[in-house]
Amino acid sequence: MNPKFARTLIRLYPRAWQHRYGEEFEALLETNPGSLAQIANVARAALHERIFHTLGGKMVRNPGSFGAVVRHPSALIPIAMSLSALALVLGHIAIYGHAREADEGTTAHLWQILMTAQLPVLLFFAIKWLPRAFRPALGILALQAAAVLASMAPVLYFNL
Repeated sequence: MNPKFARTLIRLYPRAWQHRYGEEFEALLETNPGSLAQIANVARAALHERIFHTLGGKMVRNPGSFGAVVRHPSALIPIAMSLSALALVLGHIAIYGHAREADEGTTAHLWQILMTAQLPVLLFFAIKWLPRAFRPALGILALQAAAVLASMAPVLYFNL
């Protein structure tokens, strides 16, 4: 593999990992031909290392890392509620079409409950995690906002 490309792949890993294993891993990459499968495997492993730190051969749980924070129910529940609301709306559109009903119906009421009920959980998450781990919490809030917008998109687009 090209030494310059090998160094680029090494830069995908966290700095602590690079300092500890970078030179040895770079030498290993340079001796191999560098197939597409190998490059994809290195990129996947780098992403995994950024989420789940494994320095020293064992899992080092950083309580402030994205992977540790996203596992808490206060982070997962709002995302699950938004995705459930999205599935509910898409299922309704698939079954009944996107025509607006005279009465809102059960689907609309369930969607409203799911979207409203996640607000206290979001507030709890923000109050608890923003002071503790600002960057990971901000990333999770952005992920939650994307899930909310994804759930609202069909409602707004089809004017349901």
